[in-house]
Amino acid sequence: MAAIPKDPFMLVSYVNTQLRDFYPSVEELCQALDLDQSRLKEKLEAVDYHYSPERNQFV
Repeated sequence: MAAIPKDPFMLVSYVNTQLRDFYPSVEELCQALDLDQSRLKEKLEAVDYHYSPERNQFV
């Protein structure tokens, strides 16, 4: 698993930057970084960020 921020607010910033710059979807990001997509979404949803496929970011 990739070394990613533990703090959920730092995590959303990191993930959105990765999505913007390198990955066309959260699925590809999770596959490339060996992340559990469900756990990632749960962690960000806990602080009211939800993935928007249309925007390809957590909003």
